[in-house]
Amino acid sequence: MKITRILAYRVELPLHEVTYKWSGGKSVTVFDSTIVRVDTDAGITGWGEVCPLGPFYLPAYADGVRAGIRELGPHLIGQDPRQLVRLNHLMDAALKGHPYVKSGIDIACWDILGQFANLPVCELLGGRYGESIRLYRAISQESPDEMAAKVASYRAEGYSRFQLKVGGDPDTDIARIFAVAAKLQPGDRLVADANTGWTQHEAVRIAKAVRDVDVYIEQPCLTYEECLAVRRQTPHPFVLDENIDDLGVLLRAKSDLAMDVVNLKISKLGGLTKIRQARDLCVSMGIAMTLEDSWGGDIATAAIAHLAHSTPEAFRFTSTDFNSYVTVSTATGAPQRVNGFMQASTAPGLGIQPRMDVLGAPVVTVA
Repeated sequence: MKITRILAYRVELPLHEVTYKWSGGKSVTVFDSTIVRVDTDAGITGWGEVCPLGPFYLPAYADGVRAGIRELGPHLIGQDPRQLVRLNHLMDAALKGHPYVKSGIDIACWDILGQFANLPVCELLGGRYGESIRLYRAISQESPDEMAAKVASYRAEGYSRFQLKVGGDPDTDIARIFAVAAKLQPGDRLVADANTGWTQHEAVRIAKAVRDVDVYIEQPCLTYEECLAVRRQTPHPFVLDENIDDLGVLLRAKSDLAMDVVNLKISKLGGLTKIRQARDLCVSMGIAMTLEDSWGGDIATAAIAHLAHSTPEAFRFTSTDFNSYVTVSTATGAPQRVNGFMQASTAPGLGIQPRMDVLGAPVVTVA
């Protein structure tokens, strides 16, 4: 089997809640998503998705996905999409860095492999663990009272994991954590995600101010060293996210006891092939994971579901259903939230069928 053509489509994904806000005054109202299509000479087509959270979150931006595919695509024509490790070596040799560019292609090739093998991607990634995947709900940054008020409505949708977007004024963030924590019920979990928004001294002060609150602290500062310094001064369970972008830093973080949970994003690591390596390493090291991506719609959510469902439940802290946040559906067959949980499809591959009327004409064609 050989790759004959790679296409990319641009789709805008508006939010149900209009605006999503997080640390440093950052916000997004419409996500710019790239849907990737890989055609083969066997008549099998695979699909992937890459949707950066704006150019100010990680070293990734939406136009960069499309530009990168134009650059990388010609090197992949004629290659076997089923040979995932070899394909990733080829991509890394042809384009240094830029893992997010490679992610959509890699996901699409996993979709092809699943269709060829007549198996869901989760079974190829390691098997299916449990009946469903527990989801978290991100609470966009607002006033303490507004954020606390959202907990009840999200719980009514079945969520019991809440990711509180902090990383602003320290006093306001302390009030946010207390206000939301007061709304928790037995079994709920609260994560205060600063998205690198605090300086080291602010993070230490905040952690000490909420020392008696049952809360996880996530990625308080910009650098790994700053986060480690904060970690060593707080008893709270600790989550790292933005700093964990390859296996080397993951191993370092384990050695330093820098975290209790790690947030692994598919596009940050470069696709399902590489995040599977990181996932399996975390399982062997006893590190629990939030398994997700930067953002996306139906196809990204399908990839997340297959990754999460193939992860042993003891190490699956939580995951997310980005397609429920947005107003546009780009594919049928994608996982849907049911009482705060979702399931990976049992159909071959990702189990999705793109809505071509939504995708429109491709903006990139490599053949």
